[in-house]
Amino acid sequence: MAMAALQQALAARIAGLDLPATGWLGPLRAEALARLSVQGLPGKRDEYWRYTDPAALNSATPPRASAFDSGGEAPVFDGIDRLKIVFVDGVFDAAASDDLALAGVEIDLLSRAMTADIHWAQGVYGRLEAAGQVPVNRPFAALNSAFAPEGVLIRVTGKAVKPISMIYHHKSDSSDAILHHCIKIETGADLTLLENGPAAARFNKVIEVDIADGGSFHHIRAQGRDHDRRAVTHVFARLAAKARFKSFTLTANGMLTRNEVVIDLQGSDSLAHVAGAALGDGAFHHDDTVFITHRAERCESRQVFKKVLKSGAVGVFQGKILVQQGAQKTDGYQLSQALLLDDDSQFLAKPELEIYADDVKCSHGSTTGAIDEEALFYLRARGVPRKTAESLLVLAFLAESIAEIDDAAIADDIRARLENWLARHDHSGAA
Repeated sequence: MAMAALQQALAARIAGLDLPATGWLGPLRAEALARLSVQGLPGKRDEYWRYTDPAALNSATPPRASAFDSGGEAPVFDGIDRLKIVFVDGVFDAAASDDLALAGVEIDLLSRAMTADIHWAQGVYGRLEAAGQVPVNRPFAALNSAFAPEGVLIRVTGKAVKPISMIYHHKSDSSDAILHHCIKIETGADLTLLENGPAAARFNKVIEVDIADGGSFHHIRAQGRDHDRRAVTHVFARLAAKARFKSFTLTANGMLTRNEVVIDLQGSDSLAHVAGAALGDGAFHHDDTVFITHRAERCESRQVFKKVLKSGAVGVFQGKILVQQGAQKTDGYQLSQALLLDDDSQFLAKPELEIYADDVKCSHGSTTGAIDEEALFYLRARGVPRKTAESLLVLAFLAESIAEIDDAAIADDIRARLENWLARHDHSGAA
């Protein structure tokens, strides 16, 4: 009965979606739809959804979410020279976007490219997502590959002279956006991708990143402050020899956010770092689910996730490192920590290591706690007001995750955003 109900829910969920199946994209969409049909939508009994209720993501229509008023605060990354690509409720906004031309980079829109008979993206689109479905089903990613009407296709052949910035605006309180981005980093090429904004009332996004030998991909995103928004995102990455992948996510508020990252280290001496800082107050549910597979020798992976939770907010971390046979000299590190600012919030963690090689260095740690009273007393004794002291300790707690950002200017911008959030959310009300 449960499976039948989920299949019925799937039929209702996709009933209003179009399947643009032309050109090179047609067979790939059909394959994704077949995957989705077999899997069905997730339920609370699914192992990887036991901590997060997918009901709002499964529903045929999205719950309404009012657009957020920033109160005049400048958008994140506003002071950084970048090429801007703007979407409004999932629709490309050509007038607000820059010219899609950048030295060493080819940029195309999915809606424009899908009608061609052949395209370089057919070796990436849906391919990494399909591989990432084993051993864990990721039905929302398959749904995305089957039905995404828009996205950006980026092929990087050299070192991009400035970052590419995806900006997601949310204006309609009933918008239901699906975007699918494909990024191919050629041998020795380098790209920084920035993302910010709430995007829609409900948002489903997939990014597939294929990194060739010696290529580098830097990813920094800020999931903006619309409190009523709901989002499920996936990043799938495939790394060849000596490739580098680094991703950092800042999340401030939001009703429901599920970020999945699936990384496959296929080439020797490759490196993958994934980090995040989340701050939630009240009806906030934030889930980071990460799966990193080591297949080659001398590869390094790091997972560093910090969450600050208040007033009943919920944080979830599910992280796994899988070391396959032959992946000797693996260095895998995993850390998930939560700082609970009251007794009403909770942090749910499921760290995992699965190792089939005998010459590896792997570790994981997960902790939950309150603000250190001794450190707080030390600062108060030196005349620091309680609110300021607590903010300093929260920033110190988040520092390890922010340190994963290589660009100092971007890291400083992220710290400033965190300070603004803390200033708006007094921890205790004490002077």
